[in-house]
Amino acid sequence: MLLLSGTMLAGCSELNLFAHGAKSAMGGESPPPSASASSNYKVGKPYQVAGIWYYPQEDFAYDETGIASWYGPDFHAKLTANGETFDQNAVSAAHKTLQMPSVARVTNLENGRSIIVRINDRGPFVNGRILDLSRRSAQLLGMEGKGTAKVRVQILSEESRALAGKIKPDAAGNEPKVAQAAPRGSVQAESLPPPPGAKSQTSTPELASSDPGKPQRGLTVEAVERELAAQEIKSVPVRTTHLYVQAGSFSRHDNANRLAARLTSVGKAQVSQANVQGKPVFRVRLGPLQSVEDADRMLDAVMAAGTQDARVVVD
Repeated sequence: MLLLSGTMLAGCSELNLFAHGAKSAMGGESPPPSASASSNYKVGKPYQVAGIWYYPQEDFAYDETGIASWYGPDFHAKLTANGETFDQNAVSAAHKTLQMPSVARVTNLENGRSIIVRINDRGPFVNGRILDLSRRSAQLLGMEGKGTAKVRVQILSEESRALAGKIKPDAAGNEPKVAQAAPRGSVQAESLPPPPGAKSQTSTPELASSDPGKPQRGLTVEAVERELAAQEIKSVPVRTTHLYVQAGSFSRHDNANRLAARLTSVGKAQVSQANVQGKPVFRVRLGPLQSVEDADRMLDAVMAAGTQDARVVVD
């Protein structure tokens, strides 16, 4: 999260999370932001907050569901983890481990709103949260008043690779400029996947910078964020989702069963099979849970039972 004098503050959304009864993580060590407030590409070394280690890494295929929170006034105009100046009115977000800056599509699974954000900060350092949105991002997603929302976070691979300087020159030998990969398009809403047998009508937000038919021009970070802040939102109906605490995911069914048995004192854990990149995995989950507060309590109990990698998921 944002740093002051080299000391890690509370989770990104400290003010908001206290207001909603969530637990904030205090203290810890993290690589300091750069001395300048300019945009810097950064992955970072492993760091520790409140006894928990985080391992930053490049991930251009990231696609996760969970609970998002937001942060704003207490951190406005302070430096982000990659040396930019945090603007609560810009469309940005913080993530614990993803490369910075990167570009991601965030969909509010409760109302169907979807926006494209720049990830340029670290956080939130609170159990059960996968993303901390700027105040403006929370407003666009329709979650500012509530404080949290069930979301899906999907990295936009091509744009994020361009930010990392990992896209090769085109046939004409032209190298992409970092700023050209930043999101500049309008926002589209996205519904959740339809029930089995139904036809999908999911739309995908597009970036003006990724359209090969449009001329490209360099943009400053400030110009990009102004355009992001002016995004227009459309909403579409979404299906009902549920909260679960996922205690673990295994390639072997017997390992999943052993964990489920170990968690009997916490609650009834279910083992279900899913396919990830064409390979079967066996997930150990507890739920469904009725609210974010219930999910927080269950997550704390599962972690107290020795399963530190447990997380809240939406399905």
